[in-house]
Amino acid sequence: MSTALYLRLSALMFLEYAVWGAWMPVLAARLLGPLQMTGKQTSWIYATLPLASMISPLFGGWLADKYLDTRYILAFCHGIGILLLFVAAKVRKFVPMFFVMLAYSMLYAATIPLVNALMFSHLTDPDKQASGIFIWAPVAWSLIGMALTGWRNLRKSEGDGSDCLKFAALLSVAMTVVCLLQPATPPKGGASGSPVAQAFGLMSDPKFAVFIITSLVVAGMMQFYFLGTARFLTDLGVSSKNIPGAMGIAQAAQALATLFLLVWFFDEKVLGPKWTITLGAACWMVLYLIYMLKLPKAVVVAAQVFHGLAYVFFIIAGQMYVRKVAPPEIVSSAQSLIILVTVGIGMFLGTPLAGMVMDKFSADGKFNWSKVFAVPMVLTLAGVLALVFGF
Repeated sequence: MSTALYLRLSALMFLEYAVWGAWMPVLAARLLGPLQMTGKQTSWIYATLPLASMISPLFGGWLADKYLDTRYILAFCHGIGILLLFVAAKVRKFVPMFFVMLAYSMLYAATIPLVNALMFSHLTDPDKQASGIFIWAPVAWSLIGMALTGWRNLRKSEGDGSDCLKFAALLSVAMTVVCLLQPATPPKGGASGSPVAQAFGLMSDPKFAVFIITSLVVAGMMQFYFLGTARFLTDLGVSSKNIPGAMGIAQAAQALATLFLLVWFFDEKVLGPKWTITLGAACWMVLYLIYMLKLPKAVVVAAQVFHGLAYVFFIIAGQMYVRKVAPPEIVSSAQSLIILVTVGIGMFLGTPLAGMVMDKFSADGKFNWSKVFAVPMVLTLAGVLALVFGF
């Protein structure tokens, strides 16, 4: 891979996740604070991306595999996204905010698998080279969060919180330009019929079907982590100002594992796809078990490493596995399928499940965390066993 190609693909991956990371971690503070939305309304706005991920990735993958150059689809989606993010920064009521964010999410969700598909299309040895590109996803998420924090510190205030959406819009301008600078990625051709139908047809292989169903369940359990960890750490005595740093340990682990372990583990001579993905699910299971056991605060904080490792070995390795088994002519649709299952259906169903479980095992504003995290631990354990014996 030439240096020029590496820089272009790295910039594409970096900005894809920088745009996402600019608004997702902090938008809730604007919704619940200055805009005075309810928790339910906030959860519905955050559900727009999982909702969109059940629809638009398949449509985008179909266009890329059948009709249009992938870079132009990416540039169009991010280009329109600029306008929608600026509109979202001005909206103050729930209903218009929901529909603006849903429209934006429809466009953004289509780009997630297409960035992967474009990257895989131009790598000569994806199994070995992909980690050098994927590394920029956690780096982007961390750096953009720090940049927004630095900006707010310079202003001595976070204002009304709309700066996160404006920041994402400005990053989308850069992303649109970078998309147009990517190498030409026209449809591969050779796919008779619908590439989307062929992607779903991969599930006729029982082992692949087990992988897809397990991905849905295990990815959905991530919502317990996202919805519960900050409050759980607070209840353990971690200062609220230190919680972002504590959870940031997961991102550091993700970056290091992507760079140094992913390619090695994914190699058939070491663990191979099956055991790498199984290890990823097992890391989440261990994390939930640690949460259940009421271990000392320092152990729980250190255990954030398991979330970072799980994301790399389960989510990213899963995307690499799909690339490995899918025919080249349906690479975009196949990547769209795994995003549909994990970010879409899995996380959409996991959100209300996590909320219901947390409500069930709480009283007088206090949570029984052992019982709350027993649910994702048991379901993730079932996923691990399914991968061991059925994948």
